[in-house]
Amino acid sequence: MLKFSCGFMLLLISLYGTAQTKLQGKEYHVAQTGNDANMGTHSEPLKTIMAAAHRAMPGDVITIHEGVYRERITPPRGGNSDEERIVYRAAPGEKIIIKGSEVVKDWKLVREGVWETRVSNRLFGDFNPFADRIRGDWFWPTPKERKYHTGAVYLNGHWLMEAVNKEQVLANGDEKDQLWWAEVDTGTTTIWAQFKDINPNEETVEINVRQTVFYPDKPFINYLTVSGLTMEHAATNWAPPTAEQVGLIGTHWSRGWIIENNDVRYSKCVGITLGKYGDEHDNRMTESAEGYVGTINRALAFGWNKGTIGEHIVRNNTISHCEQAGIVGSLGCAFSTVEHNVIHDIHIKRLFTGAEMAGIKFHGAVDTKIAGNRIFRTDKAIWLDWMAQGAQVTNNLLYENDLDVFLEVTHGPTLLANNVMLSKTSLLMNAKGTAFVHNLFAGKMNVVSYDSRLTPYQKAHSTFVEALSDNPGGDIQFVNNLFIQGADVSDYSKAYLPVTLDGNVYTKGSVGISLDKSNQRMGEIHADAKERMKNYQIQAAVEKSALFDTGYVAIPVLENTANEIYLRLNLSGEWRRTKRNVVTSKTLRPALIPNLSFENTDGSALRIDLDYFGKKRSSSNPSPGPFEELGGHKKKVWP
Repeated sequence: MLKFSCGFMLLLISLYGTAQTKLQGKEYHVAQTGNDANMGTHSEPLKTIMAAAHRAMPGDVITIHEGVYRERITPPRGGNSDEERIVYRAAPGEKIIIKGSEVVKDWKLVREGVWETRVSNRLFGDFNPFADRIRGDWFWPTPKERKYHTGAVYLNGHWLMEAVNKEQVLANGDEKDQLWWAEVDTGTTTIWAQFKDINPNEETVEINVRQTVFYPDKPFINYLTVSGLTMEHAATNWAPPTAEQVGLIGTHWSRGWIIENNDVRYSKCVGITLGKYGDEHDNRMTESAEGYVGTINRALAFGWNKGTIGEHIVRNNTISHCEQAGIVGSLGCAFSTVEHNVIHDIHIKRLFTGAEMAGIKFHGAVDTKIAGNRIFRTDKAIWLDWMAQGAQVTNNLLYENDLDVFLEVTHGPTLLANNVMLSKTSLLMNAKGTAFVHNLFAGKMNVVSYDSRLTPYQKAHSTFVEALSDNPGGDIQFVNNLFIQGADVSDYSKAYLPVTLDGNVYTKGSVGISLDKSNQRMGEIHADAKERMKNYQIQAAVEKSALFDTGYVAIPVLENTANEIYLRLNLSGEWRRTKRNVVTSKTLRPALIPNLSFENTDGSALRIDLDYFGKKRSSSNPSPGPFEELGGHKKKVWP
C-alpha cells in the first residue's frame, strides 16, 4: 500500500510539474550571434525572429536581444487565452530594431546633389514596393491623376519624399524635402534621389523592401503580446474600412493582442492596425454607406462578436511618421483599450489625401476605450466613424492638430470626458448620442446639422445590429466643461434633436449658444433626405447653471521639459460658487436613437468622479473642466 501511495504521489508531482512547465512555457532567445539551427536557449540563441516564431507554442516567450533585424514576422499561430499567450519581447535593457527596409549602396553621382542606384529585383522577392501603387476606397490622390507608391527611401532613418516624376528629382530645386523617383523593369529597380551636400555611400541609406514588419497572413491568430520593440520602414498600402487593413504591425482579424512599449514609426500609410480581414469585396464598389453596411453584415457572419474579435490592448507606445493614420481599425478595434500612447507627425507631408487620416481612426469602436493618450501634429487626433457605441474617450492631451476630435454618423452613447483639447478646432460633429463632460475646449466646434446616410446601431454592449437610422444633429449633452480662448459651441444653438448644457464655464474669447444662430451645414444628402427630415423638428438648445466669466483671460501655455509636458493655465477658484453635480449614468439622458444609457464598457453604472489626474472630485460640487484643483498652478499633464 505504501509503494502504491508513493508511486501515486510521484505521478501527481510529475503531472503537476508538466502542467506548470506548460503554463509557464518555454523561452526562446534570438540574437545577432545566433544560428537558426540552434535550440534557442540563452547560450545557443536563434538567428532570426521567424525561426523562434515557428517553434513557439501557446505559453511560450520569445526574447529578442540587441541588434537590427531585417525581416518580416508572420506569426504562424497565437496563444490559447490571456493566460497562455505567445509573447514577443525585447530583452530587458536592450535595444531591438526590426526594419522593413534594406541598406543600398553603389550610389553614383548624376549631377550636383542627385544620385542614382540600380537594385536587382531579387532583393524584393515577390513584392516590390516601388511597383506597388497606393490604392483603395476613399483614397484620393493629389492631384487626381498622380500615382503614389508604397516604397520609400531613407537617409539615416528619416524618409525622403516621392517626386512627381524623374525630372523633378533631376531638377534639384528648392523643395523643402529631399525627393526620390524610381522606375522598375523586369530585372532592375532604378532609383534617383536627392542627397544634398553628402555622399550617400558614406551614410546609411535604406529602401522599403517589405510591406509590413509584424503581421499575420491569416485571421484568428489570437493572444499575442508584442513588447519593447522598435519597428520601422514598412511599405504599407492604404487601409480603408472596407478592405483588409495591413499596418506596420497589425492584428489582422483576431482577439486579445497586447501591443505595448513599442516605437512604431515610418510606415507609408498606417502604423498599427486593429482591422478588418480581406476578401473578394475589398475595394470593389464598397465606397458608400450601403457598401459599408454590406461589409458589416459580412463581418458579422465572419465572427465579429465580443467572444471572437477585438479586446486588444495598445498601450505605452510611440507611433509617428505615418502618412495615413497612427492607429486604424475597422470593426476589429471593438472592445479594445488604447491608452497612454504618444502619437505624432501623422499625415503631415500631405502628398496624398483621402477620408481615413487621423492619429486614431476607428470604425466600429463598440465599447472601446481611448484614454490618456498624447496626440499632436496630426491631421485629426481622434476620428470615430460609425458605431462608436459605448466608446469612451477620456483624459487625452490633444494639441497642435488640425482637428482634435471628429465623430461621424454614430448614434451613441459615446462619452468624452476629462480631455484637454488645445488645438484651434476642437470638434467636428456629424453624430449624436454624445455626452461631453469635464473637458477643456480651446477651439471652435463645427457641427453638421443633418446627414441622410443610414448607419447602424447595436444592442447594448454587442456588435449585433439592431437597426439603421439617418443622422439628424443634436442629442448632445455638455456638462461641467470649461470653454476658453476660441472655443465656440454656437453651432449647437439649434438642432433637430435636443441639445442640453449644464454647469459649463465660458471665459474671454469663448462663445456660447445663441438663439439667433441657425446652422445649415449638411453632410451627405440623398434623394429621400427631405422626407426623412420631416420626422424631426428644429429646437433650441437648453442651457442651465452656466457661468459666463467673459472678463477672465485663460490662455493655455504648454512647456516641454525633457520628456515631461507642463500646462500653465490660470483657473479661477470663484468658479466653484456655481453649483454642479457629479455626472453619472442617472444624470445623463440616454442616447435617443438606440435608447441606451451611458454606462461603462463592462455595463456597470458610470460615475465621473475622478479628474484628468485621477484625483477624486468633490462629491457635492465638482470643479468645471478636467482638473479638480483650480488656481494658477503649473500642472504636469504628461506623463
